[in-house]
Amino acid sequence: MAEGDTILRAARRLEAAIGGERVAVAVPNPRGRAARLERLDGHRLERVESHGKHLLLSFGNLALHSHLGMSGSWHTYRRGERWRKPRRSAWAVLAGERQEAVQFGGPTLRLLPAEKLRLDPQLARLGPDVLAADFDLDAVTVAMRAQPDRTLGDALLDQHLLAGVGNIFKSEACFAAGVDPWRRLGELGDEELRAVLLAARELMLAAVASGRQPHSIYRRRGPCSRCGGAVAVRGQGDANRTTYWCRGCQF
Repeated sequence: MAEGDTILRAARRLEAAIGGERVAVAVPNPRGRAARLERLDGHRLERVESHGKHLLLSFGNLALHSHLGMSGSWHTYRRGERWRKPRRSAWAVLAGERQEAVQFGGPTLRLLPAEKLRLDPQLARLGPDVLAADFDLDAVTVAMRAQPDRTLGDALLDQHLLAGVGNIFKSEACFAAGVDPWRRLGELGDEELRAVLLAARELMLAAVASGRQPHSIYRRRGPCSRCGGAVAVRGQGDANRTTYWCRGCQF
């Protein structure tokens, strides 16, 4: 699933490609037609924002909400450039003067009235964006402290507590901070919890800048790169989301 770093990079890419321009809209796939995306035709893209794993494109009195899930993606192309995927699989094409943004797949692509955007239940329940410029570390720490029986790795994936972290950065942040993702929140000291949250933010910001996600522990084959211990992998939480950790150096 696309994590917050991927969505923020997509937002910046779309802004650079067609931001400030009036778009011509095409909807090759029935999913786009079901969302009535043709209503955006001729509207100006005023801004593109990300919040965690959610992408929000503002067009005056309309807003386009995109969540890519496991397989969705946004591409940008020069007008007339050959696409990397078949046209029939595109849910939406937003064409500007010289470039076009194309959305393929994902569980969510919907139009909302702009005045209802911030009150939308799906978006209003999101926790603080881990990549936001005004990220409030203390607020997230307090919110997690309120669930002392929950394991750290499971809590990091709860988008109502912290928006943007997925399987990769859950595992990588715990590894970078040297904290076992299976420890319960009530067992962690404030410094340990804050170290994991800061590691998640710093690793994700680095991935935004470089375009490369770290794999110091996630999907690592062989011994731990830090201590030579055994790398373990197991599903965690009610959703059985995959967690990687080192039994030797994460406590």
